[in-house]
Amino acid sequence: MRVGLTGGIASGKSTVSSIFAELGAVIIDGDKLAREVVEQGQPGLAQVVEAFGPEILTADGDMDRAKVGRIVFNDDAKRKILEGIVHPLVFERYAALEASAPQDGIVIHDIPLLAETGRADTFDAVVVVETPTEVQIERMLRDRGWSQADAESRIAAQATHEQRRAIATYLILNTGTREELRARVEEVYAALVAAR
Repeated sequence: MRVGLTGGIASGKSTVSSIFAELGAVIIDGDKLAREVVEQGQPGLAQVVEAFGPEILTADGDMDRAKVGRIVFNDDAKRKILEGIVHPLVFERYAALEASAPQDGIVIHDIPLLAETGRADTFDAVVVVETPTEVQIERMLRDRGWSQADAESRIAAQATHEQRRAIATYLILNTGTREELRARVEEVYAALVAAR
């Protein structure tokens, strides 16, 4: 069973993903793959340098993710260029990882921008993790050391809560304790197992 897992930045999606993994799901992490396809030696990095220039590299030759983030999250055209490079490479990796998963397993694709890419209908179910916007901002300021402006621009560049809810088969509201979150994830996992 193919399940899409999505949620806004700092919504708790990674925590939900790790709980699903503990419960037995196979996790394919879009963020991790997006980092891998632009590592040194990968064709993705060469394409990003070609599109944005060598100044997006660190002294060691890695992609400066923070610098690229600042460039693309304030410019829709540049963000689309980056997505046009990274997304096809990530989807190739998804397909390969999915093909190697057990036939009767639940494969959860952890995709931050699922609503934005219009691919929700390619999954058997979609799980959306949602946290109030003010909590997302608070977490980015506290946990990532970002400025208020950076946090707000990241949220503005992503789908709205309403757009994510529109694609949700299951909604997980991350507004309580870790134990409450785990209980809700267990409920959703049981429902996925039953629907398999």
